[in-house]
Amino acid sequence: MSEQAFKVCFFFKRIFKLRVAEPPAEIKQLFDQFSENGTMSVDNLLKFMIYYQKEETAKKEDAQEIFNSLKHLNIFQRRGLHFDAFFRYLYSDHNRPLPNKAVHHNMHSPLAHYFLYTGHNSYLTGNQLSSDSSSKPIIEALRRGVKSN
Repeated sequence: MSEQAFKVCFFFKRIFKLRVAEPPAEIKQLFDQFSENGTMSVDNLLKFMIYYQKEETAKKEDAQEIFNSLKHLNIFQRRGLHFDAFFRYLYSDHNRPLPNKAVHHNMHSPLAHYFLYTGHNSYLTGNQLSSDSSSKPIIEALRRGVKSN
């Protein structure tokens, strides 16, 4: 490669900007509804969990555990969660989907009488690129007690 070609390569540097998505307005409204003066206390978070998330069995200890998990962040303050910490909580492992409590179908028929809705990867015996398809992974999942929502 010539010396001129080498210099030209450095002339065309690409500059990438980090783009941060803004939280939806609905999330900001929720935060405002369950916070006081821009801060969500443990009690406010508990109210959010019970009234909005429908976690009727949630206790103050559960909300405190969430607080403890966010304390290492610079966006957490002793008084409570700021909006950024609340937004981070919503996408964390502490905000799990609630299990469906009641079966709303008659489940007394043989399994063969039901339609099983699964994703295409559910049938794979290994990785997505080179594995075979089989009904065995579905059977094993049902034996383990996997249920869908």
